[in-house]
Amino acid sequence: MNRKEQLERISIDSKYDIIIIGGGATGLGCAVDAASRGYKTLLLEKYDFAKGTSSRATKLVHGGVRYLAQGNIRLVREALLERGRLLQNAPHVCHTLPFVVPSYKWWQKWYYGIGLWVYEFLSGKLSLGKTKLLSKPTALVHLPDLSIDELTGGVLYFDGQFDDSRLAVNLAQTAIEQGATVINYCGVTGFSKKNNMIAGVTAMDEISGQSFEISAKVVINATGVFADELLQLAEGHSEKTIAPSQGIHLVVGKHFFKGNTAMMIPKTDDGRVLFVIPWHDQLLLGTTDTPVENISTEPTPLQEEIDFIITHFNRYTASKITNEDVKSVFVGLRPLAKQGNEKKTAVMPRDHVVKVLPSGLIHVTGGKWTTYRSMAEHAIDKAIQSAGLAISSCKTKHLKIHGWSANKSNTSLSIYGVDEAAIQLMITEDPTLSEKIHPLYSYTKAEVHWFVAHEMAITIEDILARRTRLLFLDARAAIEAAPLVATILASVTGKDAQWEREQVDKFNKLAKNYFLN
Repeated sequence: MNRKEQLERISIDSKYDIIIIGGGATGLGCAVDAASRGYKTLLLEKYDFAKGTSSRATKLVHGGVRYLAQGNIRLVREALLERGRLLQNAPHVCHTLPFVVPSYKWWQKWYYGIGLWVYEFLSGKLSLGKTKLLSKPTALVHLPDLSIDELTGGVLYFDGQFDDSRLAVNLAQTAIEQGATVINYCGVTGFSKKNNMIAGVTAMDEISGQSFEISAKVVINATGVFADELLQLAEGHSEKTIAPSQGIHLVVGKHFFKGNTAMMIPKTDDGRVLFVIPWHDQLLLGTTDTPVENISTEPTPLQEEIDFIITHFNRYTASKITNEDVKSVFVGLRPLAKQGNEKKTAVMPRDHVVKVLPSGLIHVTGGKWTTYRSMAEHAIDKAIQSAGLAISSCKTKHLKIHGWSANKSNTSLSIYGVDEAAIQLMITEDPTLSEKIHPLYSYTKAEVHWFVAHEMAITIEDILARRTRLLFLDARAAIEAAPLVATILASVTGKDAQWEREQVDKFNKLAKNYFLN
């Protein structure tokens, strides 16, 4: 996956069947779907892949227990089927994770157990494991740091876990392997029209400033929380289709809640569920659901959100955490499809919506990571119909995602799947590349070289936030690693010392938003 080669492709031939704007879960899914059906496909992303919401998820591939409680059986069933397919198609980046729902009243174990049995039943042949009622001693075997006061037991169930931004990179690689052209740091600045219908886009390489005029039979707007901004550029009006909702996550040391089982707190003060999840040898706590007006590529947490998560975690655990224990806080904005006059985003459905607008623009909103594949299938079906393209059926239900491997190793490089061997070869040829970029984390110099050469990484942020997850795991450690990463980037790309300093300064300013004190 080489950015220079991808840019050359649009310079040589600027005519496409389908242009997709947005390099998050939805856009990347659309690119894989369209290209695998044989359509000439181009994806353009203004920033880096998964820069926004798609790198800031709760890291769960799940049906959504909360949606079951809301009675949205269709969404839960669809998400559970997609969960199973994703675990089959990308086992290197996804895995099964056990959860326990603790019960503190005698009836809760049966109440939650019945609901979770239904949840398991809806997954059918793609079930990840049997739901079980647990005694108090057995619940404590799974969750040894659970608060024991009035504990009566719990319910064990299974869901999926993944690394969101790593999957996004793998989808970009898959799309290219299927024949798509995929470019990050290349934003759409305008639309060309013929008879009031969109006939193409104007795009600009954010690195060089070069502009491109590109034609297409149909254009898809998959820009998440920024979809309305692009819609208004295309349609010339101010309609709002997105109700953005903010969710934050805190990362703390795993010693606060030991073990490899996650916990689901079934009902918080605002009616949501809250998760405590082992992730990359740390502990991920989240999330919140706060309606917001301002949309930003770097949203910031509210103090009440931070207090909310810390308070709920401390209610259920023997160990107590404070702001000082938080290694990183990250924030994502959900692009919820606007539902009439409803203002409470926590009760808004997570269904996706695909519309064909008067200009012919295909507008995709809503949805969630777990259902990215079915969202893409729906969007491409709509695009084919709208543009009158030759019909070709969806191929992605069983399409293996780049990195797929039948045998997953037990090393820290296993998340790269089949690419692990190539990274190991780099280390064999130059043993200095085995050196870590930070002493407390497993990421190596070899991986940084790999990201630049094969995964379109351009900046320190690309590497420390999304190719690795160090910024999200430990913001201070990421700041400490930044100078070394900048030096490697500069040596590989031919940049000078001034560029290195500017990169480090820019990253440090960003990273300070990820810790609390």
